[in-house]
Amino acid sequence: MSAELPDFHIPHAEKITWMVETNGWAIESVPPGSMTTSDGVPLPTYSYTVNFPARFNMPEVVILGLTPVACRGLFDLLADVCGSGQSIEIGAEVVGLFDGEQRARFDAVDTTTWGGLFGSAAMWHKRSSFDVVQLLWPDRNGFLPGEVGFDQRLRFTQPLLG
Repeated sequence: MSAELPDFHIPHAEKITWMVETNGWAIESVPPGSMTTSDGVPLPTYSYTVNFPARFNMPEVVILGLTPVACRGLFDLLADVCGSGQSIEIGAEVVGLFDGEQRARFDAVDTTTWGGLFGSAAMWHKRSSFDVVQLLWPDRNGFLPGEVGFDQRLRFTQPLLG
């Protein structure tokens, strides 16, 4: 005799609302290949925030090419930094988000081209315009995407959306 399991299916919009009500912001992760570039190249896995502008007066943040668990840790760290009143300058190097004092950078995303990647954020913002920044992470040698010396094998793992 098997017991029926409860129905754990919750509509996606309700999940996002629950996360925002619980944490002040939400995370959305998209599996690799779910979205493509304009030339049809599949995008890697990516995760982005929902409600960072209202909660922290910071644009939504997207990270490409890292696991959802790694992204969650980085988003939590950002939430702690921004929640303590510190601000993060867009386009400037940041040190201390990654182990070993490696550099990172937040670059503005061209939402005219890439806005379709952020469906849950668009739903949350009720289709109003919102800004997104991409958190760029370094390769093994410490170079960021777009810099001379960046490991070109990672260009598909972390494409630039700016």
